[in-house]
Amino acid sequence: MSLWTSLEPASATVDPGGSTTVRLRLRNTGDVVDEYHFEPVGDIAPWTTVEPQALRLFPGTTGTVQLRFAPPRTPDATAGPNPYAVRITPTEHPEATTVPEGNLTITPFTEMRAELVPPTVKGRFRGRPRLAIDNLGNTKLTASLDGNDNGDQLSYDIRPSSVQIEPGRAVFVKTTLRPRKIIWFGTKEQRPYRLSVLRSGSKPHPVEGTYVQRGFLPRWLATFFGVIAALALTFVMLWIAHKPAVNSGATEKVVEAGATLTPTPTPSAVLPPPPPTSVPAAPVTTAPSKAPAAPPQHSSAPSGGNKPKPKKPPVETAATAVNRLAVGDPSGRHICYRAFVAGDGWGKPACDGAMAGNSQNKAIKALNIAVYGMAGSSANAFIHNPESTNGQGKWEPNWTAIIADGKDNYIGSTKPDAQDMSGFAINIGSGQICQNIRFDGSTDWGKEVCAKQRNAFNFGGTVDNDRFLEAVWFTVMDVPPAS
Repeated sequence: MSLWTSLEPASATVDPGGSTTVRLRLRNTGDVVDEYHFEPVGDIAPWTTVEPQALRLFPGTTGTVQLRFAPPRTPDATAGPNPYAVRITPTEHPEATTVPEGNLTITPFTEMRAELVPPTVKGRFRGRPRLAIDNLGNTKLTASLDGNDNGDQLSYDIRPSSVQIEPGRAVFVKTTLRPRKIIWFGTKEQRPYRLSVLRSGSKPHPVEGTYVQRGFLPRWLATFFGVIAALALTFVMLWIAHKPAVNSGATEKVVEAGATLTPTPTPSAVLPPPPPTSVPAAPVTTAPSKAPAAPPQHSSAPSGGNKPKPKKPPVETAATAVNRLAVGDPSGRHICYRAFVAGDGWGKPACDGAMAGNSQNKAIKALNIAVYGMAGSSANAFIHNPESTNGQGKWEPNWTAIIADGKDNYIGSTKPDAQDMSGFAINIGSGQICQNIRFDGSTDWGKEVCAKQRNAFNFGGTVDNDRFLEAVWFTVMDVPPAS
C-alpha cells in the first residue's frame, strides 16, 4: 500500500439547496513520484465535486483536496444519512486503488403543491372535481382534507379524507360537491368554495375553486308553465261565473195540471197543498236568560286544582361546570366536557382528567366541550361513513368557529340517525391540551397525546370505519419549558 488517506470530518450535514465541504488528506507512502486521480462514487456522486481532480505527490509528502456536496432542494435528496465514497487511482500503481468512505446527512424539508382539476366544475345536483397533491419535499407527507365555503351552501364528500404521500409522488383525491338548495328554475349561479390540506403543526393550505350550479329547468319553461296556469285559472273562473242554471220541472208540471183540471176551483174541489220539501222548523220558545256568572273569588288560600307546575332544573352543560371551577380558581386553566351516548343521551359534565362516556360498549355520538384560561377552543368530529369504499370514516364538513372561554362547543350530532364518532380534533389558543380515548369493547386506555396552541391541533381516535369512541378525558396546562 503506497497511500494514506483521511476524511476531515468523516461525517457532515447539509441542507438541500445548500452546500458543505469535506477535506480529504492523502500521503504518498511509496518511493516514487505518483499522480492520483479522484472520482466520486455512490448515490450522491452527481452532487459531489472534487477540487482538484488530480494531485501529484512526491514520496513522503501530503496533499489535500476538497469534496464539495451540493444536494438540490428536490425529493431526490433523500433526508437522513447518505454514505458516499471517493475512488483514488494512482497512475504508477493503478492496482492500488483506494476508496475512502464517509457519511453525509441531508436535513429534511417539507414542500407541497395542490391544485384542483378542473378549477371550475358545473352541474345541477353535484360537481366532481379532483384535488391533485404533489409532495415536493424529501420526507413523507401526511395530511387530512377538509372543504368549506362562505354561507355553507355546499356539502363535501372527500375520498380519501386523509393521505400519506412519499417524496416525489402525487395523489388525486376525489371530491363530490352537492348544493344544499336546488335551483328549480332560473340561470346558473357561481358558488366559490375552498378545499384545505391540513398538516400537523402547519397552517392549512387552501385551494380555491368554483362550482357553477345550473337551474333544473330553463327560465323560459317556468314562464310557459306560468302562462298555462294563468289561462287555466281564468278558464275556471269564467266557467264558475257563467255556469247555466239548472231548474227542476216537476213542480211546474203539477201546477199546470192543477190549473187545467180546476179552472174555477171550489172549496170542495181544491187539492191539498203539496207536502213540504223540508221539515218545518220547530217553534221558537223563549227561555229565561241565564244569570251572569259570578266573578271569581280571590282567596289567599292556595287552590288545590291550580297548583303552579314545578320548573325544570336548568341543564348542566360543560360551560356550566367550567365556569363553576373558574370562580374558585380565576387564574387557572380548566376544561370540562360531557358525552352524548347512544341510548343514554347526555351524561354529566366531567372536568380536568375525569372520564366522560361509558363502560358499556355504547358509542359516543357527540361531545360538548368548554375551556377556561385557554383563549378559546375549536374542534371537529370524525364520524362513521356508511358510503366508505376504503374502510375509513369522514370529517364533519367544517371545524367549529373559535368558541370563547366559558362557552359551550359542540361537535358530532344528537339526531336519532346520527353516525358514531370514531375520532375528533381540537385546538386551543394558549397553553397545552392533552387527551386519551378508549374504543368500543376495550378495557384499556390508549396513550396520552398532547398538543400546543393553534395552529397545532390534537387528534384522538382512529380513521377506521369499524371502531367507535366509548370514553374520553381531557386535561389542559401551561406549556412546559423547553429542556
